Amino acid sequence: MNIVSGEQIAKTFQVGKEQHPVLLDVSVAINQGEFISIMGPSGCGKSTLLYALSGMDSIDQGQVIFDGMDLTTLSDKELADLRRTKMGFVFQQPTFLKSLNILDNILLPVMRDERKNVRALTERALQIMNKMGIADLAKRDITQVSGGQLQRAGICRALISNPQVIFGDEPTGALNSTSAQEIMDLLASINSEGTTVMLVTHDPKIAARTERILFMSDGAIVNELRLPRFTGADLDDRMVKVVSTMQKIGI
Repeated sequence: MNIVSGEQIAKTFQVGKEQHPVLLDVSVAINQGEFISIMGPSGCGKSTLLYALSGMDSIDQGQVIFDGMDLTTLSDKELADLRRTKMGFVFQQPTFLKSLNILDNILLPVMRDERKNVRALTERALQIMNKMGIADLAKRDITQVSGGQLQRAGICRALISNPQVIFGDEPTGALNSTSAQEIMDLLASINSEGTTVMLVTHDPKIAARTERILFMSDGAIVNELRLPRFTGADLDDRMVKVVSTMQKIGI
């Protein structure tokens, strides 16, 4: 069953007096429980597509359906509520409030709706942090943890509302290779429990960990690669397939 889909999505950015098409009639469907990535050169439209599918950015034409709802018909408030309750986001550079500790930053997105359930939410946050291996950092300031630990906290924040989909825009881009693989292990674990995970990445090694890869070029999806679930022992073979596809389509 599709959890999110786009039909003939088009998006143009205006730079000065010039119009720059970024998405050209893109159609895509993502099933509940998929682990999917989008690859392509800088400026090809991969992040713009992710933002369009998550309702973070408007589109010029087409339709985006999330869990049966047409995002193009929703108000800004309705979109914000939908993103806060049904979606989670992990970015390359996690944005946290310096005035709050790690735990309070994780809790922040849900406090608006659940003020009466602070104790239950705090318990849930600590359980997620424990699963992510950072429960002992709950009271730390954001300046007192490493980049990998901060990204784990970002994943905790993305999970706090029990979302249907996690959207990640280069979530490992600022990490070293060891931390990047640890983050991918965590995202794979989240996906194995039923949450859809959709990532944008430029790294073939990261894309090779996913089960479906969309390749973009010049605002369009130009190819697709499907892989079995990652076992931990087949990364090299998966990498060969990813790189081979990239070479075949010239990206």
